[in-house]
Amino acid sequence: MITRERRASRDVRHLRLRRRLRGSAARPRLAVFRSLNHIYAQLIDDESGRTLAAVDSRSPAFRARQKSGGNVAAAKVVGELIAQKAKERGVERVVFDRGGFQYHGRVKALAEAARAGGLVF
Repeated sequence: MITRERRASRDVRHLRLRRRLRGSAARPRLAVFRSLNHIYAQLIDDESGRTLAAVDSRSPAFRARQKSGGNVAAAKVVGELIAQKAKERGVERVVFDRGGFQYHGRVKALAEAARAGGLVF
């Protein structure tokens, strides 16, 4: 029951955030999702409805660098990888979408690693 209520609260927070956040081809949305065991990051162009790049803690590029996917160190690696993919596609500025999650722990680590990798938000 508590899990369902927490999920519903996160969904409400995410919808509230999404009303203000819009990604474009020039400045895509960096969407973050975290589960218990993994963390996911996507660059999304909301105008065309396309995902420009995606990295998660299950991808082969991630697994080459780290084994576990559900901790702060894993979030840092995912942040570095998404920044690298964004640079390859010529993207430097993004809009950060924390997905209704608190800006703390893994979400914060991913954001800081992406900033260190050269993304501006």
